[in-house]
Amino acid sequence: MTPLFSTTRRAAVGALVAILCLVAGAAYAQDPRSILAQKAAREWLAQTDKVDGVASYNSAGAKFKDAVSVDRWTEALQKARTPLGALDQRTIFETTFDKVLPDGGPEGEYALVMYRTAFAKKTDSVETVTLEREKDGVWRVIGYFIR
Repeated sequence: MTPLFSTTRRAAVGALVAILCLVAGAAYAQDPRSILAQKAAREWLAQTDKVDGVASYNSAGAKFKDAVSVDRWTEALQKARTPLGALDQRTIFETTFDKVLPDGGPEGEYALVMYRTAFAKKTDSVETVTLEREKDGVWRVIGYFIR
């Protein structure tokens, strides 16, 4: 085997691997469920960033509203978020889908969107937003946790 053939073959294999990675990445990034669930989570989090308990409650899903009253949610949100300070940075690091919630419950279409988040007073946080695709086809937040 001549050095030219070996170099050419390695370059071709490298180019093929790069193309496959790009195609696979593009297909993954364009999953409509991910796009819609992440958008819903982002919009809901924008309300929590303002510590707007009423707005975030009103845009949440039925399971969220069944679990807590608007007054209790507003109080809990203020208690959890105010000490953290302003949002500095938030980056999605994982979005998963399942037919059941981790703690059980009825079968449905659920998404878990996890963020690495930095607040002014807590720079290393993980936010977990749980969403359900409700009967009208809209993704709505049904759970929120900061660690």
